[in-house]
Amino acid sequence: MATYRISIVGTGYVGLCTAAGFASKGYGVIASTRDSEKAGLINRGIPPFYEPGLEELLKKVVDKGNLRCVVGREEAILDTDITFIAVATPSNPDGSINLQHIAGSAQEIGEALSKKDAYHLTVMKSTVVPGTTQNLVKSALERFSNKKCGVDFGLCMNPEFLREGSAVHDTFHPDRIVIGEYDKKSGDLLETLYKDFYGKGVPPMVRTNLPTAELIKYASNSLLATKISFVNQIANLCQKIPGADVVKVAEAVGLDHRIGPHFLRAGLGYGGSCFPKDVKALISYSEGLGYSPVLLRAVEAVNEAQPLQALSLAKRLMGEVRGKRIAVLGLAFKPNTDDIREAVSIKLIEGLLKEGARIIAYDPAAMVNAKRALGDRIEYASSVTECIRGSDGCILATEWDEFKNLKAEDFIENMAKPTVVDGRRIYDPETFSKKMGFAAIGLGKEGYK
Repeated sequence: MATYRISIVGTGYVGLCTAAGFASKGYGVIASTRDSEKAGLINRGIPPFYEPGLEELLKKVVDKGNLRCVVGREEAILDTDITFIAVATPSNPDGSINLQHIAGSAQEIGEALSKKDAYHLTVMKSTVVPGTTQNLVKSALERFSNKKCGVDFGLCMNPEFLREGSAVHDTFHPDRIVIGEYDKKSGDLLETLYKDFYGKGVPPMVRTNLPTAELIKYASNSLLATKISFVNQIANLCQKIPGADVVKVAEAVGLDHRIGPHFLRAGLGYGGSCFPKDVKALISYSEGLGYSPVLLRAVEAVNEAQPLQALSLAKRLMGEVRGKRIAVLGLAFKPNTDDIREAVSIKLIEGLLKEGARIIAYDPAAMVNAKRALGDRIEYASSVTECIRGSDGCILATEWDEFKNLKAEDFIENMAKPTVVDGRRIYDPETFSKKMGFAAIGLGKEGYK
């Protein structure tokens, strides 16, 4: 076991969690970054972002000497057998995928391979549209190494399915492993690595070609996004119907084994670094092929509008929000992360500011990132109590456990005018609506009782 030496190009959520996971099983791992400050943190066992369980795991593998981080690519490639590319693939302004980091990494890996005699496997883990691994990565590796793919080096596409907030758990307990292979030798080597890593607990493996593996990731994320937008559209319908409640609708629908309960929780929409970007990229890619993805356009449109449902409910309860002090609980796009990329809270706050509201916000982990995005346009609290104290209204935007434990009395005792909009359906409507002004997504009529 642990006979392969592994390098990871990229030290974001995917790259660092993958690196720490392999290192924890005894593999010698070199993480590669261009950021010297980030490398310094990692080499001291300190993650550059918040992810439950990662700090403890990272410190353990660094202290054991199984993981180190270097600046640049060459050393990482020359001293290992398998390289995973896990760099960012952000969106261009038109929604298409930006491949500059992929292109740069492929060139640097190719240049390093030109100095290496031994066979080396390169594995694409970044999310890329079909054709990228074959047309961009393979071409760059061959050009800059002056070697031939399938003979001198191997190539696979191995999409990741890690969830922020659960990435460490998902590293060790994936639902499946997808291996897109350029040739059988490449696929066999990657399958052997994963069988070695997981032992008796190896998950189901799907082996296919490169473009199919690339599309699997987009299909998976787009379907999950579709379920979210679907249940949110049902929630918006429920708000028009006296007595209707989307929570009960989703509970019953989710009991159908053909559908399942996951991602059928109504709220303020999806955010983060994956779903918005991947839906946009698949739309752009499809249209580039002359196909109009009508369903995905609708999924995106529903999600763009959904955060403002909370603003609409707040105005129904409070009247005009201009000049009123509104507390926003939750800034991260989901619990257990400090990531605010495409967070619905930011869209909501922007909407409230346009209406002239005064905002104070609190999040257990994302305050630093939120301050970078919002600056001094809002106030920031150091606790839930400080956030809601003296406020005229409160909107729950992220379902942290800390917020789930709040009672109606906590709001009554601290708020100037106890009024709560539950954007994530974590509070009991019967209890809260009897004691204060209360509205919730997906609760008819128009979200409150």
